[in-house]
Parts: sequence; structure tokens; C-alpha cells
Amino acid sequence: MASMRDIKRRRESVSSTQQITKAMKLVSTVKLQRAKTRALKSKTYFQSMYNTVTHLLAKSGTIDVPYIKEQECKRKAILTITSNRGLAGGYNSNVVKLITKSNFDKEDIDIYNIGRKGRELLERKGYNIKADYSELADGFCYADAIKVCNALLREFDEGNIGEIYIAYTNFKNTVSQEAILLKLLPVIPEDFVKDEDGDGTPDDLLMMNFEIPDDEALRLIVPKYVTSLIYGALVEAVASENGARMQAMDSATNNAEEMIGRLTLQYNRARQGSITQELTEIIAGAEAIS
Repeated sequence: MASMRDIKRRRESVSSTQQITKAMKLVSTVKLQRAKTRALKSKTYFQSMYNTVTHLLAKSGTIDVPYIKEQECKRKAILTITSNRGLAGGYNSNVVKLITKSNFDKEDIDIYNIGRKGRELLERKGYNIKADYSELADGFCYADAIKVCNALLREFDEGNIGEIYIAYTNFKNTVSQEAILLKLLPVIPEDFVKDEDGDGTPDDLLMMNFEIPDDEALRLIVPKYVTSLIYGALVEAVASENGARMQAMDSATNNAEEMIGRLTLQYNRARQGSITQELTEIIAGAEAIS
């Protein structure tokens, strides 16, 4: 059985840890309120942007642009959004699992990374880190999303990659976040147009007409579409990170409270045993003298 000194030392250590986790929970709670407001305000816009542009591209017929047809190049670019810090439960690992457990061949994937934790996990598993933008995990603006978008579209236009995905954590509410792997390009019509009648023919595949030349219109629309989704994913990811960290620190604080209770009980039992032993020795000594 551990001595009273060991139990006391362990209890003090757990108590110090509890103070840290409680402080981290409070900080995450404050950050979450700002990030949550930002995410909820932008969610409707970015969801509408995704639905509108994907259906627009799906209805663009046989326009000769690479954004709406399968590419010869089978390499895939995945923009992975994680955090620069840990202690956020499964926030980082869940995003990485989307990639590692997908049916994609590791050799055909280029990772465009945001967040040091994701980069470390993916490097350890042997994935190719094509570009790293980890500084954006601590703060970003719309211009940063444009920068990442331009890098991805440049590789896509040059034929170095054939598909673009984004792996991030979608913010549902304070206690619920969902890791998502979303395909950005190319937009294949069959993936987005519904066949309501079940006859194999899409019902809403009406041709889209543009006032300016079709290919010029799409080359103007697609960069804005990709940039908006990247920015929206960053906003969602920040809210999700703080929500996950708040939950993790709350659980850690509660676990520390339980552990302190058990250690206090052990300490009191050890103290009671020590007192009982001392009394027994005093009584035995007094009887021996008499």
C-alpha cells in the first residue's frame, strides 16, 4: 500500500493538473463563443454556395473546361484542416482517419496541410505533404483562402492533379462536430443531379445559359467557389476545435475531481491506520511497563 506521503504528493499533482484543465476549459469556452457566432453566420452562405455552384457546373453540358469532367491524372489533392495544438480529444485524429481509411492509394495523394498536428500524423503514416499552411490554423482571412485556392487550381489546371478534396471538421453544435471529406473538383453531373423517376435520366439537367462565353464564365465562378468553401471550412474548423477542446478539458477536469476524491479517501484510510497503529503501540507499551 502506498504511504501517506506518496498519496498526498499524488493528490497535489492531480489537483495542479485539474487547475490547468479548468483554466483551459474556460479559455476554450470564451474562444468558442466567438467562433460559434462566426460559424453560424457563415454556414448558410457557404452551404448555398456549394449547392448552387455544383448544380450550375453539373448543368453546364459539354463545355470544354476541366472542372466538369474526369481527368486523365489520377492524383488527388486533399486540403487537410487540423489544429496546431493538441488536447482537443479526437479532433485531429478524426480528420486524419478520413484520409487513412479512405479507398485512396497513399501514393496518389498530395496533402495540402493546415495545422501542425495533422501534418505530424500524416507524415508519420507516410503521406506526401505537398504544401504546408499551418500558420492559418492560428488566424486567417479571406485573402489566405484565395492563396490556398490559387495553389490548388494552378496544379489542377496544369494537369498535375485530377481531383481536389477538403478534409475538415463540420461544426454542428457545441457538443457535436463531424469530420467530413468533401470533393470540390471536378464536379461530375451524375454526382449532383437527381433522377426522380428512376428511369436513368436526370430530371433537372436543364442546360445553363451564360451571357458571356461559357468557359469564361466558369473560369470566373470556380475560383470564387473553391475559395469560399476553403474559407467556410476554416471557419467551421476553428469552432469545432474550440468545442472539442472545451469538451476534452471538461472531461479531464471531472476525471481529476473523481481521482482527487479517491486519493483523499485513500489518504484518510492510511492516516487512520497510522493513528490506530500508534495507539496500539502506546497501549502495548503501557501494559508492558505495568
